[in-house]
Amino acid sequence: MLSILKKEITSYLSSLVAYVTIGVFLLVLGLFLWVFPDSSILDYGYAGLESLFSTAPYLFMFLIPAITMRSLAEERKEGTFELLFTRPLTDWQIILGKYFAAVLLILFALMPTLVYYFSVNTLGTPQGNIDTGAVIGSYIGLFLLGAAFAAIGLFASSVTKNQIIAFTIAVFLCFFFYSGFDSLSQLLSLQDLGLQNLGITEHYQSVSRGVLDTRDLAYFIIVTDIFIWLTLFVIIRQRKKKLFTTTMLGYTGILLVIAFISNIAFTRFDFTTEKRYTISPISKQIMDSLQQPVKVTVYLQGNNFPAGFKRLQGATRDMLSDLQAYSHRKLQFEFVDPLKGQSQEQQNSTLQNLSDKGLTPQTWSFKTDDGVVQKVLVSSALVVSGGKEIAVNLLQRRIGLSDDESINNSIQNLEYAFSSAIKKATSGGKPIIGFTEGHNELTDLQLHYAMKDLADGYEVGRVDLATIPFKGLLQLKLLVIPKPDKKFTELEKFKLDQYIMRGGRVLWTIDQVNAELDSLRGHGGEQLAFAKQLNLDDQLFRYGVRINYDLIADMNCSQIPVSTGSVGGQAQIQMLPWLFYPVFIPMSKHPVVKNLDGISSEFASTIDLLETKNIKKTVLLTSSPYNKKMTTPHVLSLQALEQEPNPKEFQSLPKTVGVLLEGEFISNWRNRPLPEGLNEQVAIQPESKPTKMIVISDGDILKNQVGTDGSPYPLGYDHYTQQTYGNKNLLLNIADYMTDDSGLIALRTKEVKMRLLNRARIRNEKMYWQFVNTAGPLILVLICAIFQHYIRKRKYAH
Repeated sequence: MLSILKKEITSYLSSLVAYVTIGVFLLVLGLFLWVFPDSSILDYGYAGLESLFSTAPYLFMFLIPAITMRSLAEERKEGTFELLFTRPLTDWQIILGKYFAAVLLILFALMPTLVYYFSVNTLGTPQGNIDTGAVIGSYIGLFLLGAAFAAIGLFASSVTKNQIIAFTIAVFLCFFFYSGFDSLSQLLSLQDLGLQNLGITEHYQSVSRGVLDTRDLAYFIIVTDIFIWLTLFVIIRQRKKKLFTTTMLGYTGILLVIAFISNIAFTRFDFTTEKRYTISPISKQIMDSLQQPVKVTVYLQGNNFPAGFKRLQGATRDMLSDLQAYSHRKLQFEFVDPLKGQSQEQQNSTLQNLSDKGLTPQTWSFKTDDGVVQKVLVSSALVVSGGKEIAVNLLQRRIGLSDDESINNSIQNLEYAFSSAIKKATSGGKPIIGFTEGHNELTDLQLHYAMKDLADGYEVGRVDLATIPFKGLLQLKLLVIPKPDKKFTELEKFKLDQYIMRGGRVLWTIDQVNAELDSLRGHGGEQLAFAKQLNLDDQLFRYGVRINYDLIADMNCSQIPVSTGSVGGQAQIQMLPWLFYPVFIPMSKHPVVKNLDGISSEFASTIDLLETKNIKKTVLLTSSPYNKKMTTPHVLSLQALEQEPNPKEFQSLPKTVGVLLEGEFISNWRNRPLPEGLNEQVAIQPESKPTKMIVISDGDILKNQVGTDGSPYPLGYDHYTQQTYGNKNLLLNIADYMTDDSGLIALRTKEVKMRLLNRARIRNEKMYWQFVNTAGPLILVLICAIFQHYIRKRKYAH
């Protein structure tokens, strides 16, 4: 076999055709990857070689048939086959020798592409910012693809004496196995047969990311071996020998065993640096336990996407493929363009329908050769199972972050977003969340979207602590106290305390100061902000926090509409920053707030953390460093809007406004008698089970704005500035964290390093790098050709 392999390589590399073929392959590949804008790595902007591994397969369809077409066809045409059979070589050795020679030539053709790796590595920000592990894994995928195509090409060369016909057959078979099964699976009558699993694309795309799944490896081994077996079959038929020998039957049996084992058990090897394609045990368990089919429709499809969206689209497809691998074929997904082929009127109707389902369209601006273009994108997905629909927002935009950073944060959040949505869509009973009433809390209208957004995964309702039986209170998974304005009785505090002692979870959103913008407008632009009497201080103090009777004035704030006069009888409205409407930018890495957009608030107070045993305190939200604390009572005046705040007066340490408490709490009723009015048997539990609560010093954080016609706006949406804040996602994350003990929300801490190219350097050196990567590989091939010619000339000179 080694003699055949050596003969084939020497014969091929001694031919000018070999170097021309490989040179053309590298030239076309270089143009696609470095010159043509639609597929250029330089225009893509990310430090990776994804374009190489998506483009190379289509060029392989021509390169590899050109390499293999002469392997057996020329032997038959020249009549040298009979000479080979006179040698002490078996049919297997002849075929495998030629096959491995073709594989080595493919590796030889790929070696110059390492110039691309060097270039991307050099152009990264910072330099060297490329995922080498992912590149190695992707090259493994490309090698497996090349090995399969080489087997196909060898088979095509065995069925004819004509090299051109062998080339044509090989190109057709390579194309069909790569793309044909995918095309057939799109036919309506064949959609349910899973034909795409028989094609190479399904398996190559998985491996080309840098993830080696043993099922994909088994697929390539089986496809390669089948065509090698078919080549042997053709040779034996031509020689009129016995077809089914013990060796061939044993070979067939081994293939069947490999296919069977790979179907019932598999493992995966993630070569990426951050292991970003490694699915967590929690997600695996969710997928493994699916009892009914789940359909995911992703609306991130279309043409002329900016590079960042192409990356998000690819990452979404990868994540769903990874989850699907553990779902026992229960999870199916598709990408659709909801606006394709529609008129403007139809598009508006479609966007409204999607918006009603929670799939919010977003306008995205990006640069093209023709300037800045605005495009409406529905960067969302819909998870459907058993009649339940859960919307998934794929794009996590955040104030102050670049588009690239927002895309990267969105990719980090994909596993949590889909796993959480699938769990909610397939779960049986919903956890119960109660919002307290009876203390002038936020109304149903003000909480409309808070309760509506939670209703997809929870049973949501109002709870009156004065009347609800204690056993009924214990049915709640989470109790929300939304901006009470009236004193709590001792009986209500007792129920609340003992609910916590028995493991209950509470979200406190408390305003300690009486201050409202509507009151300011209705009292000549002035109002005295004074302390509320809620009778909760002692209870919160015992749990480890104190909400102070003060207000935070923060230069990082939202704007309010202010009348600045009238012209021609029309009121002139101007948007001005209102220091008492702080916007909190989450800086904590805790999964509840990680990567959230700014949180809109109104008249927030500071929180002090107290020394308490067995309680872990995690600060979730803080003010900006440009803040000032106003103690109450304090006169608020809209006239302050006329003055530009002095930044020097607002330089201060960030103030805590949101904190998570976890651990075993001491009861506020420890060593105290039962309160009056308790009409049921409730034993005082002096210390709680391990539980958790979140305290936020602003009751308006859960309030949605209400229009003049009485209709509510979505939670977090400011209809004056048309700015959407992160309040909705904060509430959903809090609900998930407080009600789910599986640790699913911990997936939000997943980190994916952002790998960008140095765009300034690319602008200045673009022509240089295009020349290096287009001409560089060709020069390497030319050097090899000259070196081979020199050796050959020297060897046969005498």
